[in-house]
Amino acid sequence: MVTSGLVVVGVDGSASSLAAVESAAREARLRGASLRVVHAFVWPATHVPIGAWPLGPPEGGIHHMVEHLVAEAVERARKAAPEIDVSHVVVTGEPLTVLEAQSRAAELVVVGSRGMGGFVGLLVGSTAVHLVSHGRCPVLVVREQSSAEGPIVLGVDGSPAGELAVDFAFAEAAFRQADLVALHVWSTWNAPLPPPQDSSQPYANPPGALAAEEKRLLSEAIAGHRERYPEVSVEHQVVHGRTRETLIEASRTAQLVVVGARGRDGFAGLLLGSVSQALLHHAHCPVAVVRGASGPH
Repeated sequence: MVTSGLVVVGVDGSASSLAAVESAAREARLRGASLRVVHAFVWPATHVPIGAWPLGPPEGGIHHMVEHLVAEAVERARKAAPEIDVSHVVVTGEPLTVLEAQSRAAELVVVGSRGMGGFVGLLVGSTAVHLVSHGRCPVLVVREQSSAEGPIVLGVDGSPAGELAVDFAFAEAAFRQADLVALHVWSTWNAPLPPPQDSSQPYANPPGALAAEEKRLLSEAIAGHRERYPEVSVEHQVVHGRTRETLIEASRTAQLVVVGARGRDGFAGLLLGSVSQALLHHAHCPVAVVRGASGPH
């Protein structure tokens, strides 16, 4: 399964962003894509020289610092995946705006879960959170410590907006040659009632009807994907519980968690911003957030 395209990674020189570079390089290799290393440069509010101080060392100043951190990121990428094409760009602008613009031409944007403060504070957690809401392609948020072992966990809510997350997770499992756990979490508060068997008692359903309906929902959500990706081993899990807590716990033994950025509306909202944001902050492995096709929310 080889594609051609572009993977973008945002860097700020932090350990988290350098881990993101290595992950992005591997993702580009798996996809047969090129990699673009992007640094968003924000002009400092204080009087800091862009170049070297007249009386200071030649390697001083922000310009040299930016060149150094970008060069380090490019070197990391080439070591992680020597066979890919790596380019780099420094763009003046606020990080979220820059990365959102870059996402328009990318099939995947990769960022660190947290970054540096001060002048170079590009990928602090808020940027990652906002990017998954405004980016034009899937966003992979990486932590410094992550494992290549374990399955890919896909959070399924059965909504039309979540279909792209299902597509992404199956493709990612095929790229990585990993098992896939399709996990659907439900409770009596967010599960739609199945049609009653007795029309004279519209709210009466036999024991287990809700659980059976949720199993059907999961099966229907991934139907067709198993035929398209016969090499991917899929495990169905339907759990009665709390969505955020269940997905965070599942991330302990996963190499990646994939969720949609929005899901069912109203009280039935499973993969709304609160769930994806909770995962970005608390998951124990990288998280990929895939937005639906309905635009920003």
